[in-house]
Amino acid sequence: MTLSTKKLQRKKSPIRKASIKVVDLYCGIGGLTHGLALEGLDVVAGVDNDETCRYAFEKNNHAKFIHKDISRFTVKELRKLFRGASVRVLVGCAPCQPYSSLNRRNLSKKEARRRWYPMYRFMTLVKRVKPEIVSMENVPDLIDGRKYPVFDEFVRALEALKYNVSFKRVDASKYGVPQKRHRLVLLASRLGAISLVAETHTEKNIVTVKKAIRNLPELEDGDVHPKDALHRSSKLSEINRKRIAATPEDGGSATSWPNHLIPECYRKESGRSYMVTVYGRMRWNDPAPTMTTQFMTLGTGRFGHPTQNRAISLREAAIFQSFPSYYEFAPDNEVTVKHAARHIGNAVPVLLGRAIGKSIKKHIRRHI
Repeated sequence: MTLSTKKLQRKKSPIRKASIKVVDLYCGIGGLTHGLALEGLDVVAGVDNDETCRYAFEKNNHAKFIHKDISRFTVKELRKLFRGASVRVLVGCAPCQPYSSLNRRNLSKKEARRRWYPMYRFMTLVKRVKPEIVSMENVPDLIDGRKYPVFDEFVRALEALKYNVSFKRVDASKYGVPQKRHRLVLLASRLGAISLVAETHTEKNIVTVKKAIRNLPELEDGDVHPKDALHRSSKLSEINRKRIAATPEDGGSATSWPNHLIPECYRKESGRSYMVTVYGRMRWNDPAPTMTTQFMTLGTGRFGHPTQNRAISLREAAIFQSFPSYYEFAPDNEVTVKHAARHIGNAVPVLLGRAIGKSIKKHIRRHI
C-alpha cells in the first residue's frame, strides 16, 4: 500500500446547493472525521472527553475540538454547531469497552444502562435535534439485540423519528484498510433510504501486511527511528526477546517454543488455545489482525513483526489503521507510547471513514 507523504486535498463540497455540516461525537484523534473530510464533508467539530486527542484532531482536520464529556455536551451546543446547515450530519463511535463480552457478564439492568450511557446519550441528542443524517460505527456484536437491547432501542427510536435505517457488519479490509477489523456501521436518514457503499476490495486486491509496511526501515526493539518519531517499538524483556526469536517468521506462534519459554499460565490445558495467537507474528500476505490499544505488547495478540524480532511500531499500527503518512499525532518531541498507542488503537480507520463519507455523499446527491 502506498501512502502519500503530502496531505491529500479535500474534495470539493459534494452538493453545491446543500450546506452540509457534520459533528463527530466521541471523535478521538479524528480517524472518522478525516475520512469524511477527505470526501468533502464539512466536519465543524468533534467532541471527546480525552484532552490528549486535541492536537491530532485539530492539527489534521481544521475542525474544532470540544473537550467535554458527552453527558455535559448540550442540545443547545449541538444546535449552535449546526446553525446555517441545510443538511445536518451527526456521527460517532460510542466507546466500545462497555460492549465487550467480558464486560457484559452479570450486569444488572441499572448497571447495564449506566455502562451503555454513551449510546443512550447519543440517542437523546438525535431525538432532540433530529439531524437529517445519523451514522454510528461500533463493535459488531452490538447488532445482537438479545445480548445488547440498547442497540434495538436505538434503531427503534430512529424509526419512530421517521428515519430510514440500515446497518450491517463490515470487514474494514474490504474497504482497503490493511487490517481485519470487523465493525458495525449504521446509517440513518430522514431524507430517504440510505446504505453503505459496496465493498471495494476482494481477496484478489486486499491490502496485506507486506503491501502496507514492507518499505519501512528496519527497527530493533526499544528503538526510535531518527527521522520518524512514530516509528518506535517497545523494549522487550530478555525472556520476550528469546520468545520472539524462537517464533517462526511470517505467521509463527508460541506453539513452536521450547517448554522453558512458555509462561506458566499457558502450560495448563485452559491456556493452550491462547498460544496460537498471543505472542504470534503477523503474516506478510494477510491483512493485519485487529489493532487494539495494546498492539505494542507481544503478549496481547498477534502483534509480532513478520520477520523482525519485535512488536509492531506505532507507525506500523497507524498504517494498519489507514492513517495517511502525513497525519500528525503529536509534536515530534512529545510523542509518547502510552497516549499514541491508545489513540491509534481506538481510532476508526480512515478508509472506513471515507466509505461512510462516500455513502453520505451519494445519498445527499440522490435526495437533495
